[in-house]
Amino acid sequence: MLVPPLPSRPLLAIGLALSGLIGCSSPSVQAEPAAASSGPNAAATATANGSANCKAIGDFYWEVGDGKGTVVSGAVGDEYAPNKTIKIASASKFVWGAYVLEKIGKGKEPDDRTVQALTMRSGLVKFNPIVCLLSRTAESCLTSRSNAEQDPSAVGKFSYGGGHDQKLAIDLGLGGFNAAQMTREVQSYLGGDLGLVYDKPQPAGGMEGTPAGYAGFLRKIINGQLRMKEFLGKDAVCTLPGSCPGALTSPVKEAWHYSLNHWVEDDPRTGDGSYSSPGLLGFYPWISKDKTTYGIVAREQLRANSYWTSVQCGRDIRKAYFTGKAVQ
Repeated sequence: MLVPPLPSRPLLAIGLALSGLIGCSSPSVQAEPAAASSGPNAAATATANGSANCKAIGDFYWEVGDGKGTVVSGAVGDEYAPNKTIKIASASKFVWGAYVLEKIGKGKEPDDRTVQALTMRSGLVKFNPIVCLLSRTAESCLTSRSNAEQDPSAVGKFSYGGGHDQKLAIDLGLGGFNAAQMTREVQSYLGGDLGLVYDKPQPAGGMEGTPAGYAGFLRKIINGQLRMKEFLGKDAVCTLPGSCPGALTSPVKEAWHYSLNHWVEDDPRTGDGSYSSPGLLGFYPWISKDKTTYGIVAREQLRANSYWTSVQCGRDIRKAYFTGKAVQ
């Protein structure tokens, strides 16, 4: 979550692929910043501009909102704005999970195989996105090298990576889809108004879009327009290797749980129960535990731990907003 000059595009593409955490212009979706003059708004604004964790990440755009729209927002520096398209990396997973639930159909529960994939317990642990750089379809990505190999010893155990979603895309009939076709398919269920698109056919990390567009997606969840609202936190599994016998690998060093393609921030020491989907480059979207409020920290920086430093800043802003007290 730091913000100096972006790496060259070739280096950025390779970095994204190596990570397994992530992923044109999209239609503009206007976010309407609200003035922060007192109470929660003032606290959130002061924190975004002044907390140690937020100062550490450099330039970024942020907002907090509810089902009606943006409540308070702002930008640190001039690099990011609500309608600037950026790569959202693993924030793609939240969108994919919502799509899967919509595709299954209203009133229908995901079957065991689907739940296993969406909670990263399908045993597809050898997925390496770098071998998919030239892949034109979802299936050609999965069948590259050892990407499609299932490790029987890993079945039923949490192992963070993109292979679970990639295989699920094939199971759902999207194997022959390229990025544009996958975009049209997902938008047909979630809405083209969001402007979230795939720049590569990888459901776990191949999306890009604007903060305003993603905010629209979060509002659809909060408002119950998407089934994901009733599935937030459902079937959650423990994820912290060492303290959880059912976990093999995780990018999060706290005792969070993982639900249907989203995290549950419920570490006993630091968690508040929010639902989130941080992306490798620092895009951090969240929904509050009570499912009434959402937030975003938006930036695109290929740096070690960009996702985690954005989480720390975003948590400060969330805490300030809900307590009405700025975090230093």
